[in-house]
Amino acid sequence: MNPLIRKLEAFAPLPEADRRLLEQVTRFSQVVGPKVDLTREGDAPEAVNLILEGFACRYKILPDGTRHIMAYLVPGDFCDLHVFILEAMDHSIGTLSPCRVVRILRPQILELMERPAIARAMWWAALVDEATLREWLVNIGARPAEQRIAHLLCELLLRLETVGLTNGDRYELPITQNEIGDTMSLSLVHVNRVLQRLRRDGLITLAGGSLVILDLRRLKALGTFNPNYLHLSNHDGSARLGS
Repeated sequence: MNPLIRKLEAFAPLPEADRRLLEQVTRFSQVVGPKVDLTREGDAPEAVNLILEGFACRYKILPDGTRHIMAYLVPGDFCDLHVFILEAMDHSIGTLSPCRVVRILRPQILELMERPAIARAMWWAALVDEATLREWLVNIGARPAEQRIAHLLCELLLRLETVGLTNGDRYELPITQNEIGDTMSLSLVHVNRVLQRLRRDGLITLAGGSLVILDLRRLKALGTFNPNYLHLSNHDGSARLGS
């Protein structure tokens, strides 16, 4: 199923006519390679980008050239749904892996928002984005390195499970240790040390871009992971990862 429809239906079922409209709007996509900017800070926004395959991110470049990643965008995620009200982008959006992307123009977004069920689901998705950003602020500001990474791995399991991209407790994680460092404000050496410790403790395996969580209960406890900020109380995965 279309990952956008799967994601929006995690909020509530959509009428068949709305599902057909979403299929039509997302029908034409383009393949974009890794490490490509979809939009850059300072650009005038012209379209909303929707990720259908792969991983992308929001990021900012600091004056010293350091990059900080502020969000991961996975299949089913919009890159700034209400971006048209801005005169210029205040951050950049780039791919981390090969991606399939749909560019949705303003008239199409307005057409979608005229459908009450779609509009409610999109507001829900936007609020979840804000809640996720708050949780990431807590993660970076208040948790030690092991907890940060454990929390992130649990979050991605649930987000990818919601759009049908997990196999049990296994999922594709097409990002580098450098990119995890840019996300968690950790050095490459520190990220490597934490991942080695998680492997040694029998919590995960990570090879060839494929992550397997071997002991979800212990990883969740280590990361003090509570999925309430994802607001998926009616989703099976949320119950499995519940507080």
